This record gives sequence, C-alpha cells and structure tokens, in this order.
Amino acid sequence: MTGRPDSRRPDAPGRPRLATWGIRALAVCAWLVAWQLLAWAVGARIVLVGPLEVLARLGALALTGEFWASVGVSLGRVLAGLLAAVALGTLLAALSSRISAVRELLAPAMGAIKAVPVASFVILVLLWVSSRWLSLVIAFLMALPIVYTNVLEGIRQTDPQLLEMARVFGLRTWDRVRLVYASQVLPYFRAAFSLALGMSWKAGIAAEVIGLPDLTVGEHLYDAKVYLDTPSLFAWTVAIVVVSVCLEALVGRALDWAETRWEARP
Repeated sequence: MTGRPDSRRPDAPGRPRLATWGIRALAVCAWLVAWQLLAWAVGARIVLVGPLEVLARLGALALTGEFWASVGVSLGRVLAGLLAAVALGTLLAALSSRISAVRELLAPAMGAIKAVPVASFVILVLLWVSSRWLSLVIAFLMALPIVYTNVLEGIRQTDPQLLEMARVFGLRTWDRVRLVYASQVLPYFRAAFSLALGMSWKAGIAAEVIGLPDLTVGEHLYDAKVYLDTPSLFAWTVAIVVVSVCLEALVGRALDWAETRWEARP
C-alpha cells in the first residue's frame, strides 16, 4: 500500500532539511558566543563591540528612513549593473561560441578586467563618470567576465550528440536554444549569476566607500569609520551580509521558478 511519506519517520524528506538548519543555527550561535567573549576579552569598544550591541544599533538604524533609503539606492545601482552585465555577457558568450574571431578579440579584455584590482577601477571610473553611478559601473565590470566565461564554457560543453539529434530532426535555431542549449547551459549560468551577485554587491559597496556618493551604504560605512563609531560600522557590515544572503536566496528561488516555467512550456 502506498501513500504520503510519514513525516515522523527518520528518513522523511523534511527531517534532513530540519537537521541541516539546526546544525547551521548552532554553528551561528557558537560564532556569536565566541564573538561576544572576544569583545569582553578585548574590553575596548572602539576596537571591538559584541553582537548584542551591534544588533541593538542595527535595530535602531532599521527604524530610520535613511537606512532603508541608503540600502535601496545602493542595491538598485548594483543590481542595475549586474543585470546589464548578465545580458551583455550572455550575448557576447553566444557570439563567441559561434565566431572564433570574437572570442579571440574578447579574451584579452576579459582577462584584463579580471586581473585589475577593484580600487584601480574605482579611481579610473571616477575620472569618467559621476560618483553617483560609480557602484553601477563597478558592479557591471565585476560581473561581466564571470558571466561571459561561465556561459561560454557551458555552451562549449553542450553535448554534441544532442545537437546532432536536433539537426537530424530539423529543429529550428530557437528550438535548439530552448530544448538543448538552455538545459545544458543553465547550471553554468546559475553558478555565474550567484558568484557575480556576491562579487558585484561587495565591489559596489567598496566603490561607494571610495567615491562617497550621497545616501548610500558606502557613505555610512565611511562616516562610521571617520567618527570611530564602531557599533555603527559593525551594524552596517551586518546589514551588507544580510542583504547579500537574502539576495542569493531570492535569486535562487527566482531561477528555480523560471526553470520550471521554461520546462513546462510546450
């Protein structure tokens, strides 16, 4: 007799997931305790504050409109640069997979972008654009080679037997992309998007610390450092981490939904 799995059994699907979350929660608590003990041992608030004080300051900041406005401005600019890089990187990867001259032409540029430090890019970009758009440009530059390289590799690793089968059955170009390339490249695209998202967010905030555009997370980080406001410095850092974690979770769910909808199309 078959039926729904019993959630009380040890091998029920929900139990391993709950156990994993429990272990992660314990690990986080252990690090928070270690952080608090280290703060007590140091005994200097200007050097290190404990997690309770940081959470209290973060809660106070979260009650202000300026906090959410700064997070929104920084996040919006970084996401704009990231999405532009995803679109252009995917297009260039598709062209490079078809035309070897394009691939050879882009190779030095992509290598240079990956090799140049973020600080150098920030200083150079500040010569050309306003600090207001600095984080957008930096996020774009950080994400572009990641997306391009991964998507190109995914296209090149596509199973040739599947492509041959598509040719034999006379599938049109769009059907080949939808039925063959999309499923083969998707794992590479997901990895690229996740990595590019984290890199763009961190690099964008770092660019704001240097360029100091108004009403941004980077500006508040710089102010906290200048005025030796260590609790605020840690609170903004925690906010950056929380936003990054939430973004990766949301992007993962969005990609899962998009993949499901794509595969469900006739």
